[in-house]
Amino acid sequence: MKSVPLRWARPVALLAAVALAASCGLPKVGPNKRQIFAGSVQREGDAFIVSVNDRVARATAVAPALGFPQSLITAGRLTSDTIRPGDVLGLTVWENVDDGLLAAEATNSTLLEEVQVDSAGYIFVPYAGRLRAAGNTPEQLRATITKKLEDQTPDPQVQVRRLAGDGATVSLTGAVGGQGVYPIERPTRTLSAMLANAGGVTIQPEIAQVTVIRGKEKGKIWFQDLFDHPELDIALRGGDRILVEEDTRSFTALGATSAQARVPFESKDLSALEAIAQVGGLISTASDPTGVFVLRNEPAEIANQVLGRDDLIGAQRMVYVLNLTQPNGLFIARDFVIRDDDTLYVTEAPYTQWTKTISLLVSPVASVSSTAAVFE
Repeated sequence: MKSVPLRWARPVALLAAVALAASCGLPKVGPNKRQIFAGSVQREGDAFIVSVNDRVARATAVAPALGFPQSLITAGRLTSDTIRPGDVLGLTVWENVDDGLLAAEATNSTLLEEVQVDSAGYIFVPYAGRLRAAGNTPEQLRATITKKLEDQTPDPQVQVRRLAGDGATVSLTGAVGGQGVYPIERPTRTLSAMLANAGGVTIQPEIAQVTVIRGKEKGKIWFQDLFDHPELDIALRGGDRILVEEDTRSFTALGATSAQARVPFESKDLSALEAIAQVGGLISTASDPTGVFVLRNEPAEIANQVLGRDDLIGAQRMVYVLNLTQPNGLFIARDFVIRDDDTLYVTEAPYTQWTKTISLLVSPVASVSSTAAVFE
């Protein structure tokens, strides 16, 4: 068989590959810098494109506002001596006679266990009647019972003990070691002590949030703030509901990064530099360090401050540009705060498209050469 001449094969394959590259776009991870800038307001687009500097980083460094209302912070601690509706009391009455009012035969004491204070704050004691207990200390209630009984039995001696009851309990749910209902006792009068009593938090402390609901009042704080700001370690009240949950904020990473995904925050404050590191960093052979973009719907008050305006109304589409190759580029990226629902997008380096083009041109030629070799 006659061999196929190769002097025309390579030029033909090269022309075919060039025609193919010209007729269709090369694959890429998303828009390049030129295409993004083409969508700016200055070019009749609908997004403001802003190069990030120190001023912009400060203006956009807005952290989520968490805290307790003042009514929760200023509430005083409950004392273990104060009796409240729902509390359970233990009563013991000694009588100075052999055949007393309450005591059984051959005894001179009577034990009344688990006497619960009703919703109106009263208890019932035989021969003493219905007595007001709520708001009193055990000593004050003891004196009241003694006074009621001393007219009917000589020199009565009364002991009042306050037991744990549902009048002084809180419920804990969520990411705690032991979910359940816990009594407010002397060691567990504050929020941090009660959380410790329930086994502590079971998620990373850096992303744990604590919500306290008291009646119509509600507040949420970061778990770590309990220790950084002692005033947030509030005194508990019966009926409080405590919820511990993981931070739900996240950002989306796209483009020439090591991972493209929706990424949860791993700390209370997340910078652009940390966000890049969290997805595996830039790709040395593909990423453009001058084309790191953060896309965000910015509230009008922040957008006006960033742009030096005062006429913008409503949320504005903002595209923040980070250039990591600048002398202070890494510092600015470290100071620029990522917020919930941000999109982090990294463009491909220009030479990446050249690499793809060369690869596309070389592949057909190699294929033709291999085919020709078969016929030789």
